[in-house]
Amino acid sequence: MRLDDEAESQNVEDRRGGGGGFGGPGTIGIGTIIVALAASYFFGIDPRLIMQGAQVMQGSGNVPHQQAPAHAPANDPLTVFTRKVLGSTERTWERVFETDLGRRYEPPTLVLFSNVTPTACGTGQSAMGPFYCPGDRKVYIDLSFYNELRQRFGASGDFAQAYVIAHEVGHHVQNLLGVSDKVDAARRRMGEAQANQLSVRMELQADCLAGVWAANAQKINQKLIEPGDFEDGLRAAAAIGDDRLQKQAQGYVVPEAFTHGTSEQRVRWLRQGLTTGDMRRCDTFAAKQL
Repeated sequence: MRLDDEAESQNVEDRRGGGGGFGGPGTIGIGTIIVALAASYFFGIDPRLIMQGAQVMQGSGNVPHQQAPAHAPANDPLTVFTRKVLGSTERTWERVFETDLGRRYEPPTLVLFSNVTPTACGTGQSAMGPFYCPGDRKVYIDLSFYNELRQRFGASGDFAQAYVIAHEVGHHVQNLLGVSDKVDAARRRMGEAQANQLSVRMELQADCLAGVWAANAQKINQKLIEPGDFEDGLRAAAAIGDDRLQKQAQGYVVPEAFTHGTSEQRVRWLRQGLTTGDMRRCDTFAAKQL
């Protein structure tokens, strides 16, 4: 990716270097963390799906009042890269919302943190991977995940990293469009297996929306996407399919426990967004075959 011409987003909150730890009310027990870790080998996680039943505020929606001390914005390469990719998503979705929906896009805030941080969805853990919290409309990421993406999942390249951010922003788009609330309401009426199937459709749609961003961002800045970038993204999507991760972790696959989709499904829906650039082609909920 060539990000030289991309302006950095100003909607970034840097909580790193502020300690980050806190105890007492509002923290999640070790048992819940273990369950979260088992379910979160890959990014694109909605915290409500893995911390449901153990929400910090028990539905209050409040965040513990603990602020990291203010400090100058970091200008290391990964931080600048992240701000530029977020800026690209903002400009792209602003245009898509105005053109296709006739409405204003409201960008999320991206929070940089280390180890642990309070969120409106509960306690955010680095081990969960990047995630989006609808309660405060923020994307959370520990930038050390980029190393894990490369070393553990074998997904290298700038576009693979950008895909991480774009997928979470895709969840924000779902939230703005009311999809998140509808899925949550439906999941509460279902058994676990059915709820998981609905979660898969939610995650695959976010993959497709990540592709829509890339396709439209390329139209805005034709120098942004370089040869091989899309292939990097598709390899990343394949690397974090439920089937592949379960096979690696436990040696066998449990389809009814899938929450994000198979490698094949994730690749298919990311490619759908990349090739069409049309968010209307991302209706995974109406698709007969994922």
